Amino acid sequence: MSIKQFEIKPKNESGLPEILAPAGNKDAFLAALAAGADAIYCGLTQFSARMKAKNFSIGELTNLIRLAHNKGTRVYIALNTLLKSDEIETVGALLKTLKEQANPDGIIFQDLAVLEIARQAGFDGELHLSTLANISQPSVLKKIVPKLGVSRVVVPRELSVDEIKLMADACPDGLDLEVFVHGALCYGVSGRCYWSSFLGGKSGLRGRCVQPCRRLYRHKDNKGRFFSCNDLSIDVLVKLLERIPKVRCWKIEGRKKGPHYVYYTVLAYKLLRGHGKDPENKKLAQAILSQALGRESSHYNFLGQRPWNPLNADRPTGSGLLVGKVSGGRQKPYLIPWQELFAGDLLRIGYEDLPGHSIIKITKYVPKKGRYYLKLPSVNFRINRDTPVFLIDRREKDLEKQLQVLQKQLDQFKPAKSNISLFSLKLPKAKQFKPAFKEMILQREFSKNKASALSGIWLEQQSLNKIKKYQNANIWWWLPPVCMPDDEKKNRELVYAAQKLGYHNFMLNSPWQIAWFKEKKDLNLWAGPFCNIANPLAVSVLKSMGFKGVIISPELSKNDYQLLPEQSCLPLGIVIHGNWPLCISRILSDQLSTGCDFASPKNENAWVKKYGNNYWIYPNWKLDLTKERQFLREAGYQQFVSMVEPVPRHVELKKRPGLWNWKIGLR
Repeated sequence: MSIKQFEIKPKNESGLPEILAPAGNKDAFLAALAAGADAIYCGLTQFSARMKAKNFSIGELTNLIRLAHNKGTRVYIALNTLLKSDEIETVGALLKTLKEQANPDGIIFQDLAVLEIARQAGFDGELHLSTLANISQPSVLKKIVPKLGVSRVVVPRELSVDEIKLMADACPDGLDLEVFVHGALCYGVSGRCYWSSFLGGKSGLRGRCVQPCRRLYRHKDNKGRFFSCNDLSIDVLVKLLERIPKVRCWKIEGRKKGPHYVYYTVLAYKLLRGHGKDPENKKLAQAILSQALGRESSHYNFLGQRPWNPLNADRPTGSGLLVGKVSGGRQKPYLIPWQELFAGDLLRIGYEDLPGHSIIKITKYVPKKGRYYLKLPSVNFRINRDTPVFLIDRREKDLEKQLQVLQKQLDQFKPAKSNISLFSLKLPKAKQFKPAFKEMILQREFSKNKASALSGIWLEQQSLNKIKKYQNANIWWWLPPVCMPDDEKKNRELVYAAQKLGYHNFMLNSPWQIAWFKEKKDLNLWAGPFCNIANPLAVSVLKSMGFKGVIISPELSKNDYQLLPEQSCLPLGIVIHGNWPLCISRILSDQLSTGCDFASPKNENAWVKKYGNNYWIYPNWKLDLTKERQFLREAGYQQFVSMVEPVPRHVELKKRPGLWNWKIGLR
């Protein structure tokens, strides 16, 4: 298909949501402008949740933002990673420089420290809470978020349209929602995946995920990509979002994608916005999306009454558009494409985690069902027959001409400086706490025989019923790390019931759960480890919200652990031992069984357990920092937590060091 067919560019009429395009490099940014995106989001070379994208220097961004503003397009910068103690001053300098040189319209962030950093840096643009902040509770939008100075919340991709409506109904004036309408899906719930970090220090919360969920696994007698999701595509169903006034932005995922993808997806959703009832527009938009070079797509959970499981281990889920499979012998492999290919097209051969993977550029036009011999990278390189081939980028002449025009306009600006502004961060006054060392055992259910001096229990109705018999004042109730809009009422009622029984110790596993507590004066509310806290400024924000202590992120290194207590204004704790989940998800492949283990090619075993409406994935070895107990006590930690998880009888735990990122560092 030619781009000339798709030059219908309906303008953003008043009251319609903006279409937000991704840009991981300059050509993608220019493609978003060419397609007429209302806004563009992109990241710097640091502190972006897509560090595998090329991203931008401040110098590059300055003129790109100037060009975008000349065309009436807004630009948001993603500073949306978990921040460590030794990074927050650098982030402040970047924010100050962005304001002074590039002047973006807003910042997308997940770490609470950014709120204070932005204030000190004098950044007066919009503040948008990232999907990684995991805001999925309507009450938060009324009670907490407006006080933070945030103007937009990016809701998790896991929500249905009815759940989005609940969120929208809770938005006060001045607060809007941003909803993903297209792009890749993560298996784990937003902000609740530690899989990549646990297996090698490359954290998804830091933008360095190596996508272990995309790998091949063994389960019983089967092999498959059991956790690799199809892409999300709301496509024609976006008309349902138009009826929700507080949804002010349709977001397209894809900062690692090329300009072709960006251009096509923006065009498609512009056709559907405000014009989606027109059958011709629907048909044309779907034709455009079919050429956007994404994976097979699904509506996922968007229609809550008719959910679509995006997991299908029998279908290829490699990034890009599947265009055929390798034919011929090992010496002269070739491709018979299912659609025409053009000179300059980029093909991905196979999967990145399997032998034979490579990326090649097409050197000539190939008709549909034609034959194209694949050039091998070396004499010894082998490609197996039937290996899938994916089209991952395309450079049509029409698009190239548009990019060249925009490049000439960009070249008219003087080269921008990349000098970083001087900035000195003011930290909150640290507090020295009296030694009050405590150890807590966290269990699924209370057991009088196994009760410790300090017992943690996950707050569930059956546990609350059982505990009425004992009235143990030392019990800490742990709130769930995932709470979707439909679950909020139930969880809030459990909190009230526990308080009515006289309990006042609660471990919150999302900062936003503090909205469930009306009176905090007589309560002991701590932020749990799933709050992903890793620096003293984030701790100070929690203090202002009413928290009395923090169990910090278990992803950190020895050096990170050592720095935090001496800078903290609240007492700190740490998970020192136990079963920490690789991730938590709303979905499970129908080819997997709970309670049975599965294994990667490297014999990394794990198992799945369902709690409530969510699936918890556990590795078959424990986090174990018990040998560092004395070091952590001397560093200033007040509370150690050991997590006890019932292990299925078919699963055998392995003895591994369990140090996580203690030695290798969090990247």
